[in-house]
Amino acid sequence: MFNILEKRGIRVVIANPKWVKAVKGNKDDTKDSKWIGDLFRIGLVKSSFIPAKDIRILRELTRYRYKLTLMKSSEKNRFQNAFTVCNVALDSVVSDMFGKSATAITDYLTSDEDFDPQHCISLLQRSLKKKVDDVLASIEGYEITPEQKYRIGIVRDHLHYIEKLIEQVDICINAMVEKYDGAISLLCTIPGIDRSSAITVISEIGVDMAQFGSSKRLCCWAGLTPGNNESAGKKKSVRISRAGVYLKPALVQVAHATVKDKLNPYYALKYERIAKRRGKKRAIIAIARMILTAIFSMLSTGEIWKPVDLFKVDMPKHLKEQQLQKAVKQAVRFLEAQGLKVS
Repeated sequence: MFNILEKRGIRVVIANPKWVKAVKGNKDDTKDSKWIGDLFRIGLVKSSFIPAKDIRILRELTRYRYKLTLMKSSEKNRFQNAFTVCNVALDSVVSDMFGKSATAITDYLTSDEDFDPQHCISLLQRSLKKKVDDVLASIEGYEITPEQKYRIGIVRDHLHYIEKLIEQVDICINAMVEKYDGAISLLCTIPGIDRSSAITVISEIGVDMAQFGSSKRLCCWAGLTPGNNESAGKKKSVRISRAGVYLKPALVQVAHATVKDKLNPYYALKYERIAKRRGKKRAIIAIARMILTAIFSMLSTGEIWKPVDLFKVDMPKHLKEQQLQKAVKQAVRFLEAQGLKVS
């Protein structure tokens, strides 16, 4: 319905039922409709965020890719578990169950050939050659029935099929985001954000920040602001809301990456300060909100990432020493003003 009316140039307002529910007693559809109409006429019906059509299509693709990635992870776990139940503990020796050596061994174990330890050793590559005894010990005593081999083959084929689907979706996404290359390059200047994360953010919020009005409203829409549940002077839950089902996980993932960035410790230092007082989970949410606030400002002004307090983090050594001497002088002056002698 929205798409049809949008084509004809009709302004459509899609509102959250939470803000337009009828007063107590008016429960039938007719009275509800009249109540919503009255609220709309006096400007009390707030429109929910509906991005432009091209952004909506891009969002469908990025969300589908996200689901495919989850399916891929599930199939990998299922593939690994299939060998675990057959007494193959190869995952405890190799770092990647889908690496070249591990893949060659699993293909050999699921083939119709009789097990030959020497042939198995010949399949190992690079650093795994040093763990020959561990690899053979992890396979020793395995037993795979023909039915289990058949199931493993199905899981492997499905995994390859999902990987091909992800490649096809990536091609379509890359073709759609060509006109947003400027905004993507802009967001990639933020520590922790790569091209994939930037595309996800743009597909969720678009590039026009005037739709949100302020960074606070954007953070609230993304579910990154604490709740305000207070009654009779008592604060109850301050949990963040469930909003931002796709945007919030992407920003939290970016936050985890940026706090581990050793080349740019800006967010890492802020994370450590908050984590000491509020804990690691709240600190990560706080960093995710800082990043989203920066994204709002950058897409609004077109400027690259450069926080106003960045100089305090990346301050040269000689300036840090000068600042320390100045702080000591101020402390001495304060103590002398209190009537104390400082030697």
